[in-house]
Amino acid sequence: MSNQRSTADTAVSDYAPIPESSFGPALNEQGYAVGRVERNLYWVTDGVYQAAFLTTQDGVVLFDAPPSIGHNIQRAIDEIAQANGVSNRVAYLVHTHHHADHGGASSLFGTDVVRIGHEETRRLLLRDDDPARPAPEETFSDRRTMEIGGERFELAWHGPNHTPDNSVIHFPDHDALMMVDIVNAGWVPVYVVNLSDDIPGYLGMPATALTYPWKSLISGHLGRLGTRADVQLHQRYMSDLEASARNALDTVDPTPYFTAGGANVWAGVKGYLNAVGDATAAPVMERYTGVLAAADVFTPDVGFWLMESIRLNHGYGLPVHP
Repeated sequence: MSNQRSTADTAVSDYAPIPESSFGPALNEQGYAVGRVERNLYWVTDGVYQAAFLTTQDGVVLFDAPPSIGHNIQRAIDEIAQANGVSNRVAYLVHTHHHADHGGASSLFGTDVVRIGHEETRRLLLRDDDPARPAPEETFSDRRTMEIGGERFELAWHGPNHTPDNSVIHFPDHDALMMVDIVNAGWVPVYVVNLSDDIPGYLGMPATALTYPWKSLISGHLGRLGTRADVQLHQRYMSDLEASARNALDTVDPTPYFTAGGANVWAGVKGYLNAVGDATAAPVMERYTGVLAAADVFTPDVGFWLMESIRLNHGYGLPVHP
């Protein structure tokens, strides 16, 4: 995978170069890369999304099915199965959460596959009624240890975070953890703090991840596996953003924005909050550009919504009228 810019999108040239360390392996002609995590645990990526799979005596256990990878998931499994003389049949599919961008290729694996997920994942998929994402038949509430075909992995839900149902998968015998949509290894989060429903819950998940023993992180996004150092760097970035947001709430004077808005109070609110958001993002964007990919692209949006979470979830910057 190379650091190429699209000639059709001239605005891309306005952004900082991507650090080479943020890229993963080159994609093949079919548009995917597949590699070994540890022993018989593998991961597959299209450079934007990731899935994982275990080869076992009872068939393949697939973890997530992003539609952007789509049929390349089976091609990757076929490649590994042929090289190792094992079954290429997907017998189980485990969902990390209900979002379509991570499960929208589930139906490609037919009706015989056993689908597994959190009980809230089942409820949300039944609600969404998407034929591309059949709801899991087997569910768990907080924790469940699975043993399939001589292999073991652990499912755990640590409360709402990116979504109400987002869960982690620990592979204790493969020195790996799958935690999706929390840390983007080598990159900053995207819109609305990685499009998270529960920002305080999201902020707590990296520390939870580090309580598990693991070496490789399957993060669900972008082109390479993560490391514990990636999680720690993400924590520093988010902590610096939080500190900057609190400082901005302490120091940006709302008076000129509400004065300019006059009777249009929403104009005053917009002017003030945009100013606080800009003040939140500026020092962090400067500090992390060249360290985390796209720090200059998404830090303003992430900083704004983190600041709003600090206001609304923690009450910071909302003084009581005397």
